[in-house]
Amino acid sequence: MYKNWWKIIAAVLIIYSVIGGLLINVPQLAILHETIRNLYFHVPMWFAMIVIYTVSVVYSIKYLNSNDERYDLIAVESVNTGLIFSAAGLLSGMMWAKFTWGDYWPNDPKLNSAAIATLMYLAYVVLRSSLDEEQKRAKISAIYNIFAYPIMVVLIFVLPRITDSLHPGNGGNPGFGTYDLDSNMRLVFYPAVIAWILIGVWIMTLRYRIRIQENIQNQIK
Repeated sequence: MYKNWWKIIAAVLIIYSVIGGLLINVPQLAILHETIRNLYFHVPMWFAMIVIYTVSVVYSIKYLNSNDERYDLIAVESVNTGLIFSAAGLLSGMMWAKFTWGDYWPNDPKLNSAAIATLMYLAYVVLRSSLDEEQKRAKISAIYNIFAYPIMVVLIFVLPRITDSLHPGNGGNPGFGTYDLDSNMRLVFYPAVIAWILIGVWIMTLRYRIRIQENIQNQIK
């Protein structure tokens, strides 16, 4: 039980953030109205994605330094998990955009950059599946991952800030925290971010353990 304390915290925070996100009062703002509740679900997806991709690139570097297969498996399962959160972030963002901006996919730099970053990591998965030799696959994908990570950071965090963007905090728009993230919302938003990051790590560790068991079974055969 003592090893799973963080999983218990993750589960409790998820339940709290979902219930609180649906029930706690939010600011009544023009255009956004009740859709601002999506802040509790949409934004934490990207926080979790960034953390998981960061884990991936760290273990890609560790693999290149050690050639330890376990590090490669952690890296690839981190990318696979990150793609789950990336897809969730894109879908929740599209729904929010439809209600606030009138279109599922307006021509917005941050949306386009997020889509490009997602495709870039999908290419990582395709690259791995196209290589048969294990060590070659691990090394090439690790190198790709190391170069992909800073490009992803630029696409999501830098480029939208220097161009016109509909997103808060980008293109000259004020961020949520400066004008409408009140004390009630902070009580839900920050726990939601922590919860989804922990859930992301949990999913990644489960996928890693499954991959280890699959490799053991393949070696037995």
